[in-house]
Amino acid sequence: MKTIYGILGLMVGIWLLPSQTMLAQRVDSEDDSYSTITTFGITTNTNSGIVGGFAFRQSKLLSSSLFGLPQYRYLSVELVNVKHPKELRSSINNVGSGYLDGKENYLFVLRPQYGREVKLFQRSSDEGIAISGILAAGPSVGIIKPYYLEVSYGNQTRSVPASQVNGFATSAGETVTGAGGFFQGIGESKLTVGLNVKAALSFELSAFRNNTTGVEIGFLAEAFPNRIIIIPNSSPNGSREDGNRSFFTTGYITLFFGSKK
Repeated sequence: MKTIYGILGLMVGIWLLPSQTMLAQRVDSEDDSYSTITTFGITTNTNSGIVGGFAFRQSKLLSSSLFGLPQYRYLSVELVNVKHPKELRSSINNVGSGYLDGKENYLFVLRPQYGREVKLFQRSSDEGIAISGILAAGPSVGIIKPYYLEVSYGNQTRSVPASQVNGFATSAGETVTGAGGFFQGIGESKLTVGLNVKAALSFELSAFRNNTTGVEIGFLAEAFPNRIIIIPNSSPNGSREDGNRSFFTTGYITLFFGSKK
């Protein structure tokens, strides 16, 4: 994953080398008639799996410019699953459903964001790539949901919070046979509220004038008031370097599609 982000970062750098030429180009008059861009997307980041979550974005053209460049009011809402870096899927004797060894909690984060998007480079006609710079911030609503496991004793099977399981068995001698249902324990979820800020570049690759597809590549940082435990005691000395933190940083990529009007 780090290699992928490194390659993408290099590609972005190459694209930005002729920035002086880009900024000198005029905005196409027909493209300027589109005042609202609404998109939906799938995102991945360095704190998640291949699919990290989903995003909604809307950019609305403002009457004022920034350094002579068109600027937009940027609104975004993201829902992502934040994973611990040491999450490993396991099974008993390679049978039964898989489960995440040591995991006690899920962390889902809802991020409404507000900011500015500045059009750095506008493609001409229906060809080329439009590039925008984005800076946005907002609250981070963290949902900490218990992770459940299926355990069995004889012919009896039940679901219990992973916090009650010691290794492969509970104190009653039950054996772990797999992960519990995704929605189990949702009523026991706890909320925490923090703040986030992100900086990104958006690359728009439209096939038709009133539709848009592209990618947003950026960096996000967010902080919560307390340390969030996903996998407990994952470091021998219980330090903050074990992946359970109150401050998170991540690089991300969002593939988006939508419409302009």
